[in-house]
Amino acid sequence: MTADLTVRNARIHTVDDALPRAQALAVRDGRIVWVGADADAPAAAETVDAGGRLVLPGFVDAHNHVRLGSDDACVQLAGAADLAEIGRRIGAWRAEHPEATWIECEGFDYTAVPGPPRAADLDALTGAVPTIVFGYDVHTLWANTAALRRLGIDRDHTELPFGVAQVDATGTPTGFVTEFAVRGLSREGHRALAALGVPWAGPDRQYARLLASLDMATGHGITTIVEPQNSLDDLRLFERARAEGRLRSRLIAALFHPRGTSAADLADFARAAAAYDDDRLRVGPLKLYIDDVVEPRTAALLEPYCGHGDHRGETFYPPGEFADLLASLDAAGFQAFVHATGDRGIRTVLDAVEHARRVNGPRDARHQVVHVECLDPADVPRFAELGVVACMQPRHCSPDIAGPGRDWAEAVGPARWAKAWPMRSLHEAGAVLAFSSDWNVAEMDPMVGIYTAVTRQGLAGGPAWMPEEAVSLETAIRGYTLGSAYANFCDHDRGSLTPGKLADFTVLSDDLFAIPVAEIPGVRADLVVVGGEVVHQRS
Repeated sequence: MTADLTVRNARIHTVDDALPRAQALAVRDGRIVWVGADADAPAAAETVDAGGRLVLPGFVDAHNHVRLGSDDACVQLAGAADLAEIGRRIGAWRAEHPEATWIECEGFDYTAVPGPPRAADLDALTGAVPTIVFGYDVHTLWANTAALRRLGIDRDHTELPFGVAQVDATGTPTGFVTEFAVRGLSREGHRALAALGVPWAGPDRQYARLLASLDMATGHGITTIVEPQNSLDDLRLFERARAEGRLRSRLIAALFHPRGTSAADLADFARAAAAYDDDRLRVGPLKLYIDDVVEPRTAALLEPYCGHGDHRGETFYPPGEFADLLASLDAAGFQAFVHATGDRGIRTVLDAVEHARRVNGPRDARHQVVHVECLDPADVPRFAELGVVACMQPRHCSPDIAGPGRDWAEAVGPARWAKAWPMRSLHEAGAVLAFSSDWNVAEMDPMVGIYTAVTRQGLAGGPAWMPEEAVSLETAIRGYTLGSAYANFCDHDRGSLTPGKLADFTVLSDDLFAIPVAEIPGVRADLVVVGGEVVHQRS
């Protein structure tokens, strides 16, 4: 046998229990045809000497908002710890863009402003220029007074296509808009923002964000991207990227199913799934929300938020209605990705899956609970029992993002910290873990997620938060490869370095199993191969 490509002199971690370790692999016609020892490697037209470096399956990022992405045209607020620093960054940006008719900011950390953000806080920094600030999780929008006017927000117009404007005791909008991820990122919400002239919502800005994110993913060794929330309008962006040779990683696009989705919409979704169904670009899963996020106290909890009276958040659907909805989608053959962060929200989803199985009979649906941030111990075993995948983002549980002193930990209170991202408990209970970045909410680099999953520490080190829920390095790697491939029905040809599977792999700069764990975030993808073709090579 003559191969197209062989990789030799490698430390290959296959994520295949039948042959966990190897030194060489061979590729022909885009697939792996052999894995084994150097001495037995077949001849090939091209040979890569890995120089003893670690080779892993290409990463499958199970929840990566490449279309939303990060926008270089925005003021970057990541790391801005207070209003003064926000003002400094906005001022610096305005000095570089004196003709700007809008100021748009991203990466706002809720802890930077005590209490709910208010338009008046921004007015002092921005004057009469309409200004919008996206929360770091893109679930909220903060607007100044000029932007409130441009967006048509007043005491008579608070239920918006792109969110819900919060009001004060007099009914006056405060400048803070919630439910932006549910409404603003929907088809109707995005169209409304574009019609109102918000530059961020324009098609050119969208496409630029997508291309930058796709390049970043390839450079990090992510060979399959799962874009979790799209409308039918957005598919043309992926088509364009593919036609222009910019879609070098594989992509799975989930379609957003907001409340009110009709039977006609579902028929359109099914047609799109049939039209986009190859190993480079596939459409099919449906994205739903059962609750929102913990930091602004909009996730659904079993018990009230700490220090907020009897407020425990709401679900977007009554439990019975959601159970019937999921059962109907399940009966139609759809896979559901359900955003759920609070323990009551998660339980509502698990109850709905149990109802669907009772009504329709068990099937290999691989429905996902996405995020699984605050999970009641009683619900841990239900994931494996119901065949539900836990799609989790390890970086979100880092103490410098969610730990003591941060909004997440303070919102739920110390008594519930043991419920925070229980990755080890889920793994030991037999649940499938699908790990992901949630870019651009957190860093896209899988090394950051793997490090956090293994240590439960911040990137600068320091004390671990809930270290009893850390997982082993092998488990973390599996979560970013075979676990995520299984979660998205592509484990038959991705997720492990196994003969017959697609030749998607990455050669890393350092051996994760040999270096101190603190060095993992600094490891880089030196070589990335998709379908036997080199798509990235680090100089």
